[in-house]
Amino acid sequence: MPEVSVVVPTMDEEASIGAVLEEVRAALRGWDFEILTVDTESRDRTNEIARSKGARVIAQPLRGYGRAYKTGFAQARGTFVAALDADLTYPPDRFPDFLAVLKEDRADFVSADRMSHLRDDAMTGMHRVGNSILNTAFRVLYRHPIRDSQSGMWAFRREILPRLRLVHDGMAFSEELKLEVIRRGFRLLEIPIEYRPRVGEKKIRSVDDATRNLVWLARKRFGWTPGSA
Repeated sequence: MPEVSVVVPTMDEEASIGAVLEEVRAALRGWDFEILTVDTESRDRTNEIARSKGARVIAQPLRGYGRAYKTGFAQARGTFVAALDADLTYPPDRFPDFLAVLKEDRADFVSADRMSHLRDDAMTGMHRVGNSILNTAFRVLYRHPIRDSQSGMWAFRREILPRLRLVHDGMAFSEELKLEVIRRGFRLLEIPIEYRPRVGEKKIRSVDDATRNLVWLARKRFGWTPGSA
């Protein structure tokens, strides 16, 4: 059984997936790890490149950011699960810092904080505004001083997953994962990272996704979550 399972969702990421997985492998040198890419019908060379870099490619034909992660988590075998996007925005070389916190039992879930040291060119103005609104809403609704509720780079103990009620299949999965960790009494620690400009086609729709995520924060807070809206 590997120490670490790294889960990366993909969809047409041939421009960046090779570099991402090379960075992951370099960062985790000395660890026993596996890499799982969860692919949603890529029509380019994403899967071919991922396999050439040693990843186990898992097909998930149904779209959805959260759905991809839940698919990968279900097949992860590591004591710890680490995750990041496939667009080169997150720095895999910080994974050892995240994992050290978990191994030393200083937290159960470690999340990247993009906002504390955000480069001017790493995020559009609209994206910054959306993140600011969502972070404020999270703090008010859940009474937790989170700095980056929307971050997509994490590491955590796999054993906590069965206790988290994760139902969202879309972009709000990232905030839902963190608020479930907090609600269930697990220890969440944020570590500042350097967030980088993305490589490849932009998939986030700033206004639409921010609005949906804001609505989901309220629905989750007040128990209006019958399914995976």
